Amino acid sequence: MEALDSSPFKLTERRIAQLTLLIGVLAAVCAALVSTLRVGTGILVGAVVAWLSFRWLESALDGLARASTANAGSSSSGAPIGAILKILGRYALMVGAVYVIFLVFHVPVVSMLIGLCALGAATMVATLYELWHPAN
Repeated sequence: MEALDSSPFKLTERRIAQLTLLIGVLAAVCAALVSTLRVGTGILVGAVVAWLSFRWLESALDGLARASTANAGSSSSGAPIGAILKILGRYALMVGAVYVIFLVFHVPVVSMLIGLCALGAATMVATLYELWHPAN
């Protein structure tokens, strides 16, 4: 069985991560100018939390892929515990960060939730880019 070349996928993952931060910063600046600094801060915090969550998920899934490739011929089917903890930890990170920042800095929760949407927007932009510029 031939190993899957992941270099185009890694480029797309890197593009999504960069776009998440870029879209988050742009949205935060616009929100701070149009609304308040707290709303802009909330959007920025949400975007950074989304970026961290994406990086953890990327790292965990890479670990699972390596483990499954290494165990392809063996009967052991155990997943690396670190990968599982990263997958679950992303949700704890998001909930904990939003909760603490809301309580301590009184940043509106809705603005942080909007910031979390930066990852979805970045994924859509990266997908459109891939459609217009296929890697072949």
